[in-house]
Amino acid sequence: MCASGKYSSRGPALIPRMKTKHRIYYITLFSVVLLGLIATGMFQFWPHSIESTADWSLDRRSVHDAPLVQLPVSNPIPERGDLSCRMHTCFDVYRCGYNPKNRIKVYIYPLQRFVDEGGVPISSTGLSREYNDLLSAISDSEFYTDDVTRACLFVPSIDVLNQNSLRIRETAQALAMLPRWDKGMNHLLFNMLPGGPPDYNTALDVPRDRALLAGGGFSTWTYRQGYDVSIPVYSPLSADVELPERQPGPRRYFILSSQTAIHREYRAELERLKEENGEALLLLDKCSNLSQGVASARKRCYKGQVFDYPLILQESSFCVVLRGARLGQATLSDVLQAGCVPVILADSYILPFSEVLDWKRASVVIPEEKLPEMYTILKSIPHRQVEEMQRQARWFWDAYFSSMKAIGMTTLQIINDRIYPYAARTYEQWNNPPVVKWSSVNSPLFLPLIPPRSPGFTAVVLTYDRIESLFRVITEISKVPSLAKLLVVWNNQNKSPPEGEKKFKCPECTAIDGLSLDQTHMVERSECINKFASVFGTMPLKVVEHRADPVLYKDDFPEKLKSFPNIGSL
Repeated sequence: MCASGKYSSRGPALIPRMKTKHRIYYITLFSVVLLGLIATGMFQFWPHSIESTADWSLDRRSVHDAPLVQLPVSNPIPERGDLSCRMHTCFDVYRCGYNPKNRIKVYIYPLQRFVDEGGVPISSTGLSREYNDLLSAISDSEFYTDDVTRACLFVPSIDVLNQNSLRIRETAQALAMLPRWDKGMNHLLFNMLPGGPPDYNTALDVPRDRALLAGGGFSTWTYRQGYDVSIPVYSPLSADVELPERQPGPRRYFILSSQTAIHREYRAELERLKEENGEALLLLDKCSNLSQGVASARKRCYKGQVFDYPLILQESSFCVVLRGARLGQATLSDVLQAGCVPVILADSYILPFSEVLDWKRASVVIPEEKLPEMYTILKSIPHRQVEEMQRQARWFWDAYFSSMKAIGMTTLQIINDRIYPYAARTYEQWNNPPVVKWSSVNSPLFLPLIPPRSPGFTAVVLTYDRIESLFRVITEISKVPSLAKLLVVWNNQNKSPPEGEKKFKCPECTAIDGLSLDQTHMVERSECINKFASVFGTMPLKVVEHRADPVLYKDDFPEKLKSFPNIGSL
C-alpha cells in the first residue's frame, strides 16, 4: 500500500513536466524554421543587385558624390593602340560563352572622379549629358549586367566622347587603373570628336591598348575593319529640334550647302556652281547680323536672308556634307533627319555603321576632286531613285542616328552579331524600311554594292516584262555570298525597265562590227603580246598543240551517221 502510494504520488507529477519540456523545444524549433523561411523569401524576392556599386546612373548617384581617385605620376600608360587588332586576336570571345538568347552581356564601371596629384581632373567637362544618356541606355537594355563575372564587354564610365576636353596622358592612366583592364581586352570606348590641332587625327589619341573603339571620324588608315565600329557624330539639334517627316519628292532647291566652316577652296568651287546653276543651288553661311539673344546655331544666311536651321534642309533634294577639320560631321545627322539625300565629299571617310548599312541606298558619295562635276552627277540620278533615297535617309536617322540610345544600341548589336554570327541580323533587317515595298516583295534595285571580299561570279538574268518575278529572282540570287555582279538583260523594247542598276541599249549594233572581224585586230594583238613579253623580260606563254577528238566513232551505229568515220587513233 505504501509502495503503491509513493508511486502514485510521484508518477502523476512527472508527466506534466515532460510535456512542458517538449512543448518549449518544438516551439523553439518551429520559430527558427519560420524565421529562416522568412529571411530566405526576403532575400529571394527583395529587389537587390549582386554588385550595387556598379550603379553609376545620375538619377541615383550624383557625379559629385562619386569617389575621388588620385593618379600618381608614376602610373603606367597603355600602349598607343594595336592597328593589327581583330576580333580573333585582341578579343576574348570565350568570355561571352553560349547563352540561349545569343546576347552579349555588358558591364559598366562605377563612376569615379579621377584627378592628378595636384587635384586637377582628367577632363574639363566631367561626364557629359550625351555620355550619361549613352550609359543610361545601356543599363536599361537587355545587354546590361551588374555582375562583373558574367560580363563579355566592359564600358568605362570615363567620358572620352570629345577629345578636346581630355588630358591625354592622365586619361590613359585612368583607363589602365580599371580593375578588369587587362591591356584593354574586351573593353569598348566611345569617341565622336577625335584628334586635335593642327593635324586632327582620325582616331582617339588616348593610348588604349587593345580596346575596341566606337569612333566618329575614322579614315581608311585608322579604322580596324571588323574590330572597331564607325559611329556618327551626334547632333545636339536632334534632341532640341523635331522635324516632321516629309514625303519624298521634288523640293524647292536641288542642292543645298549649310556648313559654315568650309575650306575656302571648297567654298569657292560651290560659289562657282551657284553661278552656273542659279536658284537650283542654295549656298548658306553663318549669319553676321543676328539680333542679340538669337541662337546662331539655329540660323543660316545667304546675302542677308535668314533661314531657320535645320528646317531649311527639308527644302532641298540633295544636301552637301563636306569634310571639315575632322572627317565626321554632325551635319550628316541633321541632313538625314530632314530626309535630304546627303552628298558626301570626304575622301577616305568610313561612313557610320558601314559594316551593316548600305549607304548607296541613302547617299551619294563623290570624290573631293569631282566637286566641280557634282551638279551633273546628281542630275543623272532618276527621280524615282531620288525619292527612294530620301525615304531611306530619313529611316536611317530614325533607326540609327536619332539619339545616343540609338547609336549605343546599334554599336552593341554590331558587336553582338560578330560574336554570334549564326544569330546575326540579315542585310534586309538592317537596311529595309518596313514601308518600302514593291507589290508583294521588297524592291531589290538597291542591292548592297559593297565590294566582295573575294572574287565571285556574275549572274546574268534575262527578262521581258514580269517585274515582280524579276525582283524575286534578284532578291534570292543576291543572298549567295559569292555573287560579285548581277546583270539584267531587259528584252522588252516597247517598255522601259524599272529605274535603278545602269542601262545600255545598242539596237544598231550588228555582227559585222565585231572586234575579231577587223583585219588589223590580229596584228595589233600580236604587237601587244610582244610588247608585254619585252617588259616582262621573257615570253611567259607556251606553245601547246592539243587535239580534241569526238568519241562517237567508237559507238555502234550506222557509219553514215558518223561525222568522222575515219578519224583514226591517237
